[in-house]
Amino acid sequence: MRIVIAIIFICFHLVSFAQVNRIEPLNWWVGMNNPNVQLLIYGDNISKKTVEIDYTGVELINQHKVENPNYLFLDLKILPTAKAGNISLLFKEQGKKTFVKKYELKSRDESKRALQGVNASDFVYLIMPDRFANGDPSNDRVKGMADQSLNRDSMYYRHGGDLQGIINNLDYLQELGVTALWLNPVLTNDQPLTSYHGYANTESYHVDPRFGGNEAYRKLIDACHKRGIKMIQDLVHNHFGTEHYTIKDMPMKDWVHQWNTFTKTNYREQVHMDPYAAKSDKDIMLNGWFDRHMPDMNQDNPYVKNYITQSHIWWIEEMGIDGFRLDTYAYNDLAFMSEWGKAIDAEYPKMTYFGETWVHGIPNQAYFTKSNRINQGIDTKLQGVTDFQAYWAINEALNGKFGWMDGVVRLYNTFASDFMYEDPYQNVVFLDNHDLSRYLSVVGEDFNKYKSGIAWLLTTRGIPQLYYGTEILMKNFASPDGLVREDFPGGWSKDKANKFNRAGRSEKENEAFDYVKTLANYRKNNPVLQDGKMLQYIPEDGIYVYFRYDDHKRIMIVMNSKQEAINLQTKRFQEGIAGRQQAINIVTGAQINSLEELAIPAVSTQVFELKK
Repeated sequence: MRIVIAIIFICFHLVSFAQVNRIEPLNWWVGMNNPNVQLLIYGDNISKKTVEIDYTGVELINQHKVENPNYLFLDLKILPTAKAGNISLLFKEQGKKTFVKKYELKSRDESKRALQGVNASDFVYLIMPDRFANGDPSNDRVKGMADQSLNRDSMYYRHGGDLQGIINNLDYLQELGVTALWLNPVLTNDQPLTSYHGYANTESYHVDPRFGGNEAYRKLIDACHKRGIKMIQDLVHNHFGTEHYTIKDMPMKDWVHQWNTFTKTNYREQVHMDPYAAKSDKDIMLNGWFDRHMPDMNQDNPYVKNYITQSHIWWIEEMGIDGFRLDTYAYNDLAFMSEWGKAIDAEYPKMTYFGETWVHGIPNQAYFTKSNRINQGIDTKLQGVTDFQAYWAINEALNGKFGWMDGVVRLYNTFASDFMYEDPYQNVVFLDNHDLSRYLSVVGEDFNKYKSGIAWLLTTRGIPQLYYGTEILMKNFASPDGLVREDFPGGWSKDKANKFNRAGRSEKENEAFDYVKTLANYRKNNPVLQDGKMLQYIPEDGIYVYFRYDDHKRIMIVMNSKQEAINLQTKRFQEGIAGRQQAINIVTGAQINSLEELAIPAVSTQVFELKK
């Protein structure tokens, strides 16, 4: 009889507890600057319940029932007197047995903020986790997930790369001079197709189990931090994936932007700043869907705003994230992004974030940055951008023709407009990424041009970012984009060559690797190339000269975009040379005993440390 009663008791409790399928955030902390947190409770007809709590220092301010009875939102206030522990949430309903769910309050770990803040001292390495290295083949497929594809011969299927694969190759990254990792989104993407890239997340608090889950992410971050390497998390405010549970069973109709028929965004950022923009055009830009499987989140909805913002705070506090990259920034509601920025800054004053601004024109790009400098009418709080204007300018400098507005002149003009930013040194400069043709292909596989651009990347102002494989001459055009998301050779046990090792690379690949390594590590060890001031000269006849300097060092950079070598007379550059008489070529180590004339090879960027 006792056995039967026990079974009935267990079954009853299983049924009772099953009424709550989720509580998000997964946990919270005492001692936060903002004492308020909103819990999302999800379960079958959970809104029929009322909730009570009895925990010293925690008050239940309000509970919100919304259109969908499967949701209940609880507003908690965590007072300074609250201690870490488990809050008992008592779910009551007349005529039904009360049941309890525990909700954990943790103590904050201040040590996780030791590296926080990505800035111009960093060298960022961008990795698409599915395509970098497979460190744990056991998670290549996960039972129950929608996308069971696994085929390295297909650019659209999953290839099996994971976070353990990155951990296994941290020595390689550290040797290269990397100080920060930016991973394409790692949150669970349980979409049925092309789930590998991560930009249509279906969970907000869980790393994709095919990458190793939350524990692998924690392990990677801890391993990076022990080496002084920072972690940048890629966030998508604008949209979720259609398989996200809050999309499949929405709390309310206006959780996402709804249209009578499917409406894509018009992808025209100009409506943000256009004083004559039609409201209908602006609505489509901001509220249209990025794609059919990427519903556009309604950032006017207070529940949506809380849900998104709290999830991002959770990742910082739980994992020790050091910086954020904000995807599709121009498609967001800027008033919400300003609120979001204030919330992040209030908790983490050292935290930094930069937005993807794939826009055309320097004013358009600067418009999205902080401080309302160019009549935006709002302070977005965005500290930096992915500097597409500098990207197009360096391409023009390396591939363009000579002229008043062409070639290196465009590079000069781009930086001459830095007055539009509060801090242009927070902009991220790059030569390629996961959406763009690989840099080596863009410069026609010309190795001299390749080195010239690398030298610019690691000596110009801003935060340099390198896309995985650029240092070993990976190539291809982004047509389609899967072609630039190939596997890193050696990341899989059956690969014919392991290019993580010197012996597995060709002579030319080692030359490229060494070139990046030399400049990146020089930059890492010399603050003058991090936050030193910049002085540039108007280009003449395809020659662009600029300096980086501080109270201790002066670096002279000469970009020769011509097909012939030159002997550069330096009299014009005396302000930058500032009385120095000699120099060392940073890459070759060659000593230069006179600065009156410099021999500059064709199609090259030479980097000199000036000596008195």
